[in-house]
Amino acid sequence: MADPVAVTLDADPMVPVPYEVVARRALSDDTTSLTLAPAGPRLADARPGQFFMLWAPGVGEIPISLGVAGPGGQVEESIRAVGAVSRALSATPVGGRIGLRGPFGTSWDLDAAVGRHLLLVAGGVGLVPLRPAVLDAVERASDFRGIGVVVGARTPGDLLFQDELTDWGERPGVQVVTTVDHADRAWHGHVGVVTEVLDLVDLDPARTTAMVCGPEVMMRFVAQALDGRGVPLADVQLSLERNMKCAIGHCGHCQIGGGFVCLDGPVVAADRALPLLQVRER
Repeated sequence: MADPVAVTLDADPMVPVPYEVVARRALSDDTTSLTLAPAGPRLADARPGQFFMLWAPGVGEIPISLGVAGPGGQVEESIRAVGAVSRALSATPVGGRIGLRGPFGTSWDLDAAVGRHLLLVAGGVGLVPLRPAVLDAVERASDFRGIGVVVGARTPGDLLFQDELTDWGERPGVQVVTTVDHADRAWHGHVGVVTEVLDLVDLDPARTTAMVCGPEVMMRFVAQALDGRGVPLADVQLSLERNMKCAIGHCGHCQIGGGFVCLDGPVVAADRALPLLQVRER
């Protein structure tokens, strides 16, 4: 593998840059984490919440939010195998190569939460885009009045990064609440959707910044629940992901109203995002 020193700041945003899989691990039955290292000049560093376009040669390309950035331009991407492209990416062996374009889009605004309560709410694989923000936040927990992390999953086996969830919950000033839709006999935690456990998190609604990622219906109900609790929708950040193809605003596939998810998102304040979520996905 070539020495990954140069950064391809002037790279054509439509041309994938080769990255090599240097490690892989299973996070659940259908979700795999790939550690990718540049096989030559690397892409610019991504901010938490931004996304890359990942290309499986001969199969296709999909948007995947940044997992965690590592040394030497490495990135960790977690992929749920639900379609042809995601299955091909997930099956890439160590030593195999895939293409990356990016990073693209807007990012989580952690600075907006400084001096306030920070609430991070994830549903399913929505924890992947939120995880780098959580990792950053727990390392600077004193910047916030308190940190709440609420994570929901279909089953206990679908809860991602369980060791990290435990670690975060043991940090001073950090409260972690997990819930599942369907429990097994070994599960002794909460059962139900995330909106049913939001009230367990200690926060001052008027001084709270929230970040939410998951299925659209989940994000809509979480935003509405927080609004009902007194958290201004302008202080609730949602991560949208609709029909992104080119990632640079040219193809129009992700256009909603007068905006483009790939340019104006994926992270958008809920007061702007909720009306857009009423538009049926094409």
